[in-house]
Amino acid sequence: MKKALLAVSFGTSHAETRKRTIEAIERDLRDAFPERDFYRAWTSGFIRKKLKETEGLVIDSVPEAMERMRSDGVADVLVQPTHMLAGGEFEKIVEELRARRSRFSRLRLGAPLLAEREDLLCLASALKDVFSGILKSDLLALMGHGSGNLADNPYAQLNQIFSAGGLAHFRAGTVEHAPGFAPVLHAARERRPGKIYLAPLMVVAGDHALHDLCGPAEDSWESRLRREGFETVGILKGLGEYEQIRAQYAAHARRAAVI
Repeated sequence: MKKALLAVSFGTSHAETRKRTIEAIERDLRDAFPERDFYRAWTSGFIRKKLKETEGLVIDSVPEAMERMRSDGVADVLVQPTHMLAGGEFEKIVEELRARRSRFSRLRLGAPLLAEREDLLCLASALKDVFSGILKSDLLALMGHGSGNLADNPYAQLNQIFSAGGLAHFRAGTVEHAPGFAPVLHAARERRPGKIYLAPLMVVAGDHALHDLCGPAEDSWESRLRREGFETVGILKGLGEYEQIRAQYAAHARRAAVI
């Protein structure tokens, strides 16, 4: 039975961060499943179109990748998304896979990075390790994307885990949806840190990191904090650059469930 591994990402138009994040996750997944042929798909049609026009890079959508695997004689498919949350983009992946599962003998899907509370605990532990050099007298402000599709807000849960785990100098907010910038601003005003480190809580350090987090616009987190008199330091590295985070994706793939 021919087996395949399909890595599904949202995508990014920034080549350098793509190499350091998405392609690094893909590499580690390949290493974790050497017995499987590797395929990739991106869910953002806009980014796929842009890369085809600017770089001549052709990347499949999920339906295209599924058709490619079927044509190649693949019978057993393991799908691992590199998405952060089980939000709208993830739900779309599930729908596209279910519409085509009859074409394969076996089809399994791994969870996104933050699917359960245990994943949040693992993330907090990884971030503690990654950012161990940040003093407790400073503040680490993490920008997530946010999602309006989830009943339980993972960012609020993550902040609770930070506080309970001796990481009160870590705070997560979002660029869209709740909780927004409020947790970061509240922590900054309350703690009066010496420095505020700004880092994306996203797989890639793309447009949101370059503009909404550390950009020159008046409403970027960096600009707003500087107007409050704080010294800021940008850490423009996506989560996919960290081995500890990439290992969580491989672990989810090993626990993938049949759909």
